[in-house]
Amino acid sequence: MTPKPTSVQLFATCLVEAIRPGAGLAVVAVLERLGLTVEYPGGQTCCGQPAFNAGAWADARPMAKHTIEVLSKSGAPVVVPSGSCADMIIHHYPELLAGDPAYGPKASALAARTYEFTQFVVEVMGVTGIASSFKGKVAYHPSCHLLRGLNNRTAPEQLLASLKDAEVVDIPDAETCCGFGGLFAVKMSDLSGAMLKHKLDTIEQTGAQTIVGCDISCLLHIEGGLHRRGAKIETKHLAELLAHNPK
Repeated sequence: MTPKPTSVQLFATCLVEAIRPGAGLAVVAVLERLGLTVEYPGGQTCCGQPAFNAGAWADARPMAKHTIEVLSKSGAPVVVPSGSCADMIIHHYPELLAGDPAYGPKASALAARTYEFTQFVVEVMGVTGIASSFKGKVAYHPSCHLLRGLNNRTAPEQLLASLKDAEVVDIPDAETCCGFGGLFAVKMSDLSGAMLKHKLDTIEQTGAQTIVGCDISCLLHIEGGLHRRGAKIETKHLAELLAHNPK
């Protein structure tokens, strides 16, 4: 049996660090509750995904190399509170740097020890429930990169189901994209807005008071749409709910 790690590195992501730091602190709280020492390597910056998705691979490579150097000072597993950024490191760093004799192997090595937050908790630590409490009706939005890029369908739902006092309800057509898609929401705003409208309509059908996800980017997109509608529905990263202590 492979021994469980005793320490991890947190790769916070740009949006968590700059816009929703509470989600990052909640991830740390949950991991520490599991007995892990959480390292936060200095020098973190963008993983390069926006440039990569835009086809500007020449711009994305230096950012990928920098991130690899930052996260390779320690051999501890890397935990990422974002399906999209985790997918970038796990799947696209090796692709982006495949022809580089120095960084190609480093990218593959980093990819092998990088995990999205919920996958790490469930698949590496073997924990499917956190002793936490959150009152209210909650619905889960599965973000595209987490669902399709990482094929993570069950870990978030298992952890959400473990919350004491939470009433978990399903969003109709839940696996349909919210319309964010990073630069897609900027370059194709009309189409993005139409997709968001569909997502908001289905969210409002649930009667949920809180929408939970594992990608701050999607949650911010949804939150903005809900705010413009005047809807009294909040958005939370799943870690923010799991960090609640039982009452």
